[in-house]
Amino acid sequence: MRKTLETFIAALACLGIFAVHADAQSARIRDITIADGSMPVRLLGYGIVVGLDGTGDRGVGGRQGGQTVQSVANLLRRFDIQIPAEVLRTRNAAAVLVTAEVSPYLRPGGKFDITISSLGDARSLRGGTLWMTPLVTDAGAQSVATAQGSIVMSDGNINSRDFNTVETSGRIPSGGLLEGSVTTESYANSSRLLLKDPDIGTATKIVAAINQSIGANTAKVEDPGSIALTLPATGDRAATIVKIQDLKVTPDRANRLVIDGRDGTVVAGGDITVGEAVVSHGSVTLTIGGAAAAPAPAAAPAGALGPNAAASGSQAVRVATGASVQAVAAALQAVQTSPSEIAAMFESLREVGALSAEVTIR
Repeated sequence: MRKTLETFIAALACLGIFAVHADAQSARIRDITIADGSMPVRLLGYGIVVGLDGTGDRGVGGRQGGQTVQSVANLLRRFDIQIPAEVLRTRNAAAVLVTAEVSPYLRPGGKFDITISSLGDARSLRGGTLWMTPLVTDAGAQSVATAQGSIVMSDGNINSRDFNTVETSGRIPSGGLLEGSVTTESYANSSRLLLKDPDIGTATKIVAAINQSIGANTAKVEDPGSIALTLPATGDRAATIVKIQDLKVTPDRANRLVIDGRDGTVVAGGDITVGEAVVSHGSVTLTIGGAAAAPAPAAAPAGALGPNAAASGSQAVRVATGASVQAVAAALQAVQTSPSEIAAMFESLREVGALSAEVTIR
């Protein structure tokens, strides 16, 4: 017999874990914008990790692993050590890609974290040390930094059933050393604020706060992602920018819904509700608004169900029009709807116009 579950908002309100109400939060302008010229600089390089315990790139020169063998031969040649590539073995070494992101205002001598990722067929980089590697802003550009050090990697959650640590990537804290300048911009010469999350409403609020605190016509909205600043020619411009960045505003919250398709976690940003709709997916039918569900049909005689017999195990979930996404998620989870089904149903609600929000499934 068909199982029917009618869920109403009044009942779901008792589930405090799902009844989430978030007041608008104020934020400093520095936390939601960046000054023009302040964008982080990304660095990259190609290097060799050594000191591995037989878990490096497989092969001998001329066969598998030729790239790593040739790289090691080139490194040794810098120390006037000539070894034919065909006799080198690289099980204790691995070719890697080195990446990093640094502040444009970091000066020579400053250190930063780097990330290491295997390029070859190494099984593990655990216990390895990165040979000193030049870092550039783009392929073929002049080196502006170097990286070296011992690789650190997480052991993961050993108590998890899905314990599966990836050992072909890792980090070297403070393993990068800046040796040249990465920017020509001056912080005091900043003439724009760029919103990290462009929004015309938030930009308008920022302009109003700046003009009220610093002076009329100091700031002007150029577009949803850019605010032009007109600062006095005299005085400490850097101090004025710092004062501007410390001002607080209340950003407009975008309607955004993030769903984890693996564990069913639903995170809603903004005041998101759902409109009238009916979504049927797998064994679950979700009804939002409308008349009460019709009674389940009587069971058919034995042998008369045919190929649609699986429908007898379906679930019907009902919520009122205007319910929050938390209430809908609670109703679906109450009937043990799978995470992938929850994600698909919310995406369907968005497609038919019953959900006015950006849906992200990860």
